[in-house]
Amino acid sequence: MPIKPATSKGTRDFSSEELAKRNHLKNILQKAFECFGFSPIETPTFERLETLTGVYGEEGDRLVFKILNSGDKIKKADTEALFQGENQKFIRSVSEKALRYDLTVPFARYVAQHQNEITFPFRRYQIQPVWRADRPQHGRFQEFYQCDADIVGERSLWQEIEVLSLYDRAFADLAVPDVVLKVNHRKILAGIAGLLGAESSLVDFTVALDKLDKIGTEGVFKELTTKGFDEQSLKILDQLLSLEGDMEDQLNGLKKLLSKQPSGLEGIKELEFIHTQFKDNPLQATNLKFDLTLARGLHYYTGMIVEVAPPARVKMGSIGGGGRYDDLTGVFGLKNMSGIGISFGFERIYLVMEALDLFPKTLLESPQVLFANFGGVAVQASYSHLHKLRNRNISCELYPTEAKLKKQLGYANAKKINKVVLIGSEELDQKSFVLKNMETGEQSSHPLSEMVNILS
Repeated sequence: MPIKPATSKGTRDFSSEELAKRNHLKNILQKAFECFGFSPIETPTFERLETLTGVYGEEGDRLVFKILNSGDKIKKADTEALFQGENQKFIRSVSEKALRYDLTVPFARYVAQHQNEITFPFRRYQIQPVWRADRPQHGRFQEFYQCDADIVGERSLWQEIEVLSLYDRAFADLAVPDVVLKVNHRKILAGIAGLLGAESSLVDFTVALDKLDKIGTEGVFKELTTKGFDEQSLKILDQLLSLEGDMEDQLNGLKKLLSKQPSGLEGIKELEFIHTQFKDNPLQATNLKFDLTLARGLHYYTGMIVEVAPPARVKMGSIGGGGRYDDLTGVFGLKNMSGIGISFGFERIYLVMEALDLFPKTLLESPQVLFANFGGVAVQASYSHLHKLRNRNISCELYPTEAKLKKQLGYANAKKINKVVLIGSEELDQKSFVLKNMETGEQSSHPLSEMVNILS
């Protein structure tokens, strides 16, 4: 039976037109990164499984694509662990590697591994594919590109200003309007957990709060109840979530409510610094807003966290996010290495730009010239002249067979090739060629010796 031609779930093919748009997006992001002093690196498609587990939280770990061991290694599978329900032990016995889940953890591994070769603070950007065993839906894929920019080696809050300004610059260059940079702070969330008497349940709290947009307040409260949060705690949380006003008003309100929570006050102070800087030097293309419900479930964030919301008129989830992760490289034995990073949701930004019709119309360049094929000596002469044009970096091609001229011209039209060179036996005798303009239908005859000058 023939194999059904289909892509794997959560993956896609890209046409030439789509690739032209993706390259356009990639090039603009690269220019923004490099304008801010970031340098590119690349890391392998897959990492050791132990590198990628234990840092994303339980939910994240489940989405890591494991790579099955091959050869004799698979014979070492711990089937007894499988029968006893010890799934993680069994998985480790059959898989030593996994496809990268994001670019941040491999970057942390890279920094620890190459620390003696790096000049700190180190500013890197990376644009590569990642893989997640997530349920595919609109704007969410199992294979997709991430674009990350990170700064490691300094704890200065000016780095927070830098990454938020980078977002602003990139979306300005992409001409995406009405983008919102939503910020919060993990220490504020820790302060709230302390206020609720749930310091030991910070992870459960942030994971549930991060689902607010998806399941609503009632859903979050229900999940927190199952995690042991009592009615009084939920009343306090409801009061916190009811804070209104701009960023300054909400932070002032939080200062009163968290007056006895040192960690929360520290987070508020850092966000006040960021807010003040952008009052003095306003963002040009994005809006900065404080969002107390923003939690970002990944466990490695320790300071400011940010999530990027697309224009409200486009139905799409976040198109970027990141934050401060002071302890990430400690997993790899490199202590006291503070870092902050942001990610651009490449695939979702692409969809937003498509929805808003922001891509230029002429991204995919067609060949400039098609040489018609009249066979025999004529086609040999045509190829000789085609070669001369290519040496001048003029994009051209030869129709491969001696087909009817109507078919060859139809091919030129389909590929949007504007100029067709006709060299038949009569033209060879006269040492000339006919140039047909496919837009106007006009034809003109010229000496062969002038072809390069005419078509350059």
